[in-house]
Amino acid sequence: MNNFDELKSIIEINSWTKNKIGVDKNGEIFTKWLEELGYIVEVHHREDIGNHLHFKSKSKDGKKLLLLGHLDTVFPPDTFEEFREDKEWIYGAGVCDMKGGNYVALQALRNAKAKFGDIYNIDFLLVSDEETGSDDSKYLSKKIAKDYDYCMVFEAAGVNDEVVIGRKGVGTFFIDIKGKASHAGNHYTAGADANLEASKKLMALVSLTNLDKQTTVNVGKIEGGIGANTISPNAHLTFELRYTTTDERDRVLKDIDEIVAHNYVNGTTSTLSGGIQRDVMQPSKQQEIFIEHINALCHITLPTEKRGGVSDANIISSQGVATLDGWGPYGDGDHTINERASKKSFIERIELVSQIFKYFLKGNI
Repeated sequence: MNNFDELKSIIEINSWTKNKIGVDKNGEIFTKWLEELGYIVEVHHREDIGNHLHFKSKSKDGKKLLLLGHLDTVFPPDTFEEFREDKEWIYGAGVCDMKGGNYVALQALRNAKAKFGDIYNIDFLLVSDEETGSDDSKYLSKKIAKDYDYCMVFEAAGVNDEVVIGRKGVGTFFIDIKGKASHAGNHYTAGADANLEASKKLMALVSLTNLDKQTTVNVGKIEGGIGANTISPNAHLTFELRYTTTDERDRVLKDIDEIVAHNYVNGTTSTLSGGIQRDVMQPSKQQEIFIEHINALCHITLPTEKRGGVSDANIISSQGVATLDGWGPYGDGDHTINERASKKSFIERIELVSQIFKYFLKGNI
């Protein structure tokens, strides 16, 4: 790779999740590039967000590999749209999260095409709403996951080029509490204090945290009430659950239901909404075998790590697919105007992923 002009062309497109025009333009460029490699695109049209794109290669008997990325970034128009580079780094929106990762996959596929003539059984899914929780695309991802044996996700590599073998599951929840307003001076006991109920529930929710098992419940926002002289008639809690095992997920979900159902303050009622956005990505035997194949064939010891943050790897992994994340270039500053990715890492990642595709197409993986 002598220059990064193609990467520049997509980084300079604003691909904020809510900018459907920009996200779709990014997708159209990838469609052109992948169709040149023989891919057929299945477009999943959306009205309010960018279209999801499922690129399908030729098919034959054998294992199936899904490559996974997202087209959207977090920056609204006119906030961070520049591309620049120096000797060691490339700077720009999505250069590591994850236009850069998508580009690593593209270049490795180009190398595979040049070597083998045709690409078989390696498909590529690019979704448009990962940065806002994949609330729409997760249903598509779950649906197609059953068709694949392996998945490689092209989020950024770790600082030592680690790939990701585990990610916490995450859920976002809301509790709406209805009480009864009354004058705090004249009719204090006639009211049902929604704010007090919310505070009791907050304490109960936070107590579900188990740091030894890396389970956290965080009430990030609390709202309610009218004023100092009024018993609060309503309150609202916004909280998040993160967990590393399905056992912990089930424990906390059960306890959340009990907390919502229990009234600490007579006369209040509570309603729960929200749910699990991305289930936990847990290391598995199939994943371990996938890594062993890569290490043996590529003559490396692939460094691995677990991350607290989530990605669409969670979704595919939760469907029983052997999934490895972090195949993009190493970078930092993601989600800030200082986002950058290492040129050296780009080159190394493309070389390694190209090797993996070579062995996969030979039937060794």
